Amino acid sequence: YYENDGQTLEEAQLAKKRHIAAKMNIKPGMKILDIGCGWGGMALYLAEMYGADVTGVTLSDEQLAVANARAKERGLSNRVRFLLQDYRTLNQKFDRIVSVGMFEHVGIANHPTYFSTVHRLLRPRGLYLHHTIARRAKRSDKAFGKLKPEAKAIMRYIFPGAELDHLGMSVSNLERFGFEVHDVEAWREHY
Repeated sequence: YYENDGQTLEEAQLAKKRHIAAKMNIKPGMKILDIGCGWGGMALYLAEMYGADVTGVTLSDEQLAVANARAKERGLSNRVRFLLQDYRTLNQKFDRIVSVGMFEHVGIANHPTYFSTVHRLLRPRGLYLHHTIARRAKRSDKAFGKLKPEAKAIMRYIFPGAELDHLGMSVSNLERFGFEVHDVEAWREHY
């Protein structure tokens, strides 16, 4: 998230975490779930900077090992835990749920399961932050399903196995599964 010209990638990454955290209105001790936590950067930031109690889930052994090592290094193992676990198998409730860059791998056919599970895991009056990369909508769902060569290349080389939806599809699904959408922000210029 580039706040000004000349920022380094590392500065922009920190600004991205700061911006996401501000939107989530986190208070110390809140229980937060990071779906698709990757290497643990967002979860560690929320625990360190906001005093949150964070659970991060991943399906990658390598990411799990690095995330746990980073938590131990920073002395945050008491406030952040990383699990090799599918988000769908969780049974606890969270005050906040965040997902950054994982939703692209859910698949459009799995959207109902995803959104209903996130809604089930969120406490009443909780907040879910949905961060994803999307494609533009087309004139029809049938046209949306047809990929241009450049889209096929992105799906093959940049997001293997991914299936991008469009903004309207995400918003409709959020509302369909019980969420009230408060904010939508496009970050195209930042990528």
